[in-house]
Amino acid sequence: MPEPFDPAQFRRACARFATGITVSTALAPDGTPHGFTANSFTSVSMEPPMILICVDHRANVLRHFEQSTYFGVNVLAELQEPLSVRFAERGLDRFVGIDWHTGETGVPLLDGALARFECATRQTIPAGDHTIILGEVLHAEWEDGDPLLYYASTYYSAQPRKRNREL
Repeated sequence: MPEPFDPAQFRRACARFATGITVSTALAPDGTPHGFTANSFTSVSMEPPMILICVDHRANVLRHFEQSTYFGVNVLAELQEPLSVRFAERGLDRFVGIDWHTGETGVPLLDGALARFECATRQTIPAGDHTIILGEVLHAEWEDGDPLLYYASTYYSAQPRKRNREL
């Protein structure tokens, strides 16, 4: 039988996977915008186009995402580290003083993000200490630029290499 697994060891090992940074957004039933910083974002399917995000059960925003028909995902550009930090903080109105607009589905979208996805919530799945939210992408847009990356608990900028093919 294996020895009990150390959660800190798991966290340190996961930190060795470089990820992009996103801010996921939703509206409360009263129309108030809410959002949080996450690197738990991935594409799931091309037909239909689907993505997933994961929300910690302790996060105050979880209830807004569970109650909302739509949510947004904003992929941050390299100069948007302050937005990543802001949306990771607790106890403040994260949208005050930042540039954002309402998408076609009504979700808040951040100006200057490299990509913005508007999704219809299709399924929520409790998984350990998080909830997985599957969304069907209804609208997506992107801009040129370099991404904000996160590796070993530190922010990085990408240094482009020669591409093998155009995406």
